[in-house]
Amino acid sequence: MRFLFTNPIKTPLLSSILFHFPNSPRLVLLDSVRVNSPSSLTTQRSSLSMAAIPPKSPSPEEEGLARRLWIKFKRESVFAMYSPFTVCLASGNLKLETFRHYIAQDFHFLKAFAQAYELAEECADDDDAKLSISELRKGVLEELKMHDSFVKEWGTDLAKMATVNSATVKYTEFLLATASGKVEGVKGPGKLATPFEKTKVAAYTLGAMSPCMRLYAFLGKEFHALLNANEGNHPYKKWIDNYSSESFQASALQNEDLLDKLSVSLTGEELDIIEKLYHQAMKLEVEFFCAQPLAQPTVVPLIKGHNPAGDRLIIFSDFDLTCTIVDSSAILAEIAIVTAPKSDQNQPENQLGRMSSGELRNTWGLLSKQYTEEYEQCIESFMPSEKVENFNYETLHKALEQLSHFEKRANSRVIESGVLKGINLEDIKKAGERLSLQDGCTTFFQKVVKNENLNANVHVLSYCWCGDLIRASFSSAGLNALNVHANEFSFKESISTGEIIEKVESPIDKVQSFNNTLEKYGTDRKNLSVYIGDSVGDLLCLLEADIGIVIGSSSSLRRVGSQFGVTFIPLYPGLVKKQKEYTEGSSSNWKEKSGILYTVSSWAEVHAFILGW
Repeated sequence: MRFLFTNPIKTPLLSSILFHFPNSPRLVLLDSVRVNSPSSLTTQRSSLSMAAIPPKSPSPEEEGLARRLWIKFKRESVFAMYSPFTVCLASGNLKLETFRHYIAQDFHFLKAFAQAYELAEECADDDDAKLSISELRKGVLEELKMHDSFVKEWGTDLAKMATVNSATVKYTEFLLATASGKVEGVKGPGKLATPFEKTKVAAYTLGAMSPCMRLYAFLGKEFHALLNANEGNHPYKKWIDNYSSESFQASALQNEDLLDKLSVSLTGEELDIIEKLYHQAMKLEVEFFCAQPLAQPTVVPLIKGHNPAGDRLIIFSDFDLTCTIVDSSAILAEIAIVTAPKSDQNQPENQLGRMSSGELRNTWGLLSKQYTEEYEQCIESFMPSEKVENFNYETLHKALEQLSHFEKRANSRVIESGVLKGINLEDIKKAGERLSLQDGCTTFFQKVVKNENLNANVHVLSYCWCGDLIRASFSSAGLNALNVHANEFSFKESISTGEIIEKVESPIDKVQSFNNTLEKYGTDRKNLSVYIGDSVGDLLCLLEADIGIVIGSSSSLRRVGSQFGVTFIPLYPGLVKKQKEYTEGSSSNWKEKSGILYTVSSWAEVHAFILGW
């Protein structure tokens, strides 16, 4: 049952996409999540406090341009952080030869960076802006001194260390072209007729440079947080200390503040140009890191050690609130209520008898209230009084059998109530096609499915009452190849009878479906399983998989798991730790039922870890 609304039609939760059901004269609101009041809904994850739903973001007026662009293109920063080079650098086991090559490439890049600042300073028409740019350029020259200090330790010459690679050339040419005014729709440097036109070029240049500054400040802080207090001998501590330092963080902020200032008077079209330049710079940063040659085994991306001829990658994912923004039961409730007849309307003789929209709304509210109250009681009934020190899978499995009995009883109440009766299949498919999925989810599955050389399979395991809704949501993205394991509506002439064909109703059903699927693949190849989920119902599958990834921040999942001895580790620090231990010929050592689950905040992390850039 999972997630019901006390008043689905009036809650602000379902909004943003308006569409017309083919069998209803009324409009339906579906799609994005906006929660104005926690009392507007009840949920199986009542202790979650809606952590899976992003908090309200500040309005555009409350944030500057640079901050908005960093947030918009944060995905690229994740890929940069998860690149093999940066993971090895953070772990401290990056081969010195690779670091030397990187420093040589960065030396060439920083020279272009300093030159770009110089050109931007010439274009700025404000003395304060000119002074700020000059200070930022001095900061780059200090970075070059740090690089030079590395080289002196090695007893060599930076300029002669390595040939400039194509990724570095591509990035430096982009920077210098932008700083020279060679931007689409912008006059060349010799044709800039007014100070305002020159200031635009300065703003464009800062837009192309700001991502680099913010990304390095971000990586520096992330890496510094991973340094062990006793790890004074980390070989790249000087690099980490520099980019995590208050002075560099201040420089990154100064760069962003200047970008905000220079862009204040720009038109919407000119701001769009800055956005494109910013995004392009972010992508070039990722490519720069990915281009660094590595002659050592790495834990990322996961498919790097995957041999399609002898290995099989099997990816499992939950659907509700793992892939979606809104839980599917809320959507089905919305369809049922909106397409139901009003109390004073006569129903066609050939249609199954249905409750009126008002009766449906009240019934949904009662079911929801009862479910939430009893769910919490059920969770408390099997929680151990004291935290389990040593994880035991069988003990947890036994406990979750009680939750499984509860879920089945709850579904029976829904069927008996008749609230699912009379829904048109076409309405369900229409809703699925317009259902918003979590950012990055669709792209990840598309990359997996379209890579014919990967030998990977994707399975969606869900409590959802209606598999047609799931299939429709993925088919709109061309993902018809996904294997969906869910319950199904019973239909008579494309109208739901109110019955559910029960297949996956509980944590026990889910893990049984998971294991049955794995067994069908056999042992002719080495199978590596990954499960991605977000709730208590996913806990057994997450632990059965070789790699269990928890997406979002469900406090109920963590509360139950932790009490039974499950350890939750943020994925990136976990990978850095594994990289420290990863040597030539060693195994990455992913083990099922280890009691360790990895946590991520976005699908970008899942994508970066498994597939890479």
